[in-house]
Amino acid sequence: MNDNLINAIILSGAFLALFAIGELMYHKFIVKAELTRKWSHIGTGLLTMLFPVMLTNHWWVLLLCSSFLILLTTSMKLGFLKSINAVDRETLGSLLYPVAVYFCFIIYEWKDDLAYFYLPILTLALCDPLAALVGKRWPMGKFHIGRNHKTLAGCFAFLIGSILLTLVIYSKTIQTETFNAFSIALVVAIPATITEALSTKGYDNLTIPLSVTASLLIIHQILIP
Repeated sequence: MNDNLINAIILSGAFLALFAIGELMYHKFIVKAELTRKWSHIGTGLLTMLFPVMLTNHWWVLLLCSSFLILLTTSMKLGFLKSINAVDRETLGSLLYPVAVYFCFIIYEWKDDLAYFYLPILTLALCDPLAALVGKRWPMGKFHIGRNHKTLAGCFAFLIGSILLTLVIYSKTIQTETFNAFSIALVVAIPATITEALSTKGYDNLTIPLSVTASLLIIHQILIP
């Protein structure tokens, strides 16, 4: 049997198990949907880190992402997967997540650089929920974008998380001076933070990876020889 097919089946099973745990948390242990949704958000992002390791081309990623896009769309229409969908706000985030993953994999294949996959997806998977959780815990500096409310505390948490994440990834891949490392981190983190702050209705699941990818393209043209 084709290795890609075996790995795609393994990954599909891992994603379904992740969703099943979220459903168990929501229905059995009465965990709020906002938290179970964050569980799925973070877990999905971490599992997708295996894509470049386990899948050799973007067609398999397209197959997985399309399958889960269909599953998530169906769940919204038929009212299941409450652990993801039962939030009291209008959001398309769960549908845009697989689109973002496939986009980042395409760019990674094109540039042949894992930073183009890992950094956008990890920024989305880790920094976005960090901003939400910090904003709820310390709701300082509230402001509104349309019908959505954000906080400066959450934005600051996203900024710091994005800076640290970028520094970690580039410290492992590129030997550069400290000044350049921080310059790279700021070029990634500041636009991503602004993008997250301005995005509503779950569109940040797409706009954050797009912002990070655009920043990386600029960085590799200007700051990194």
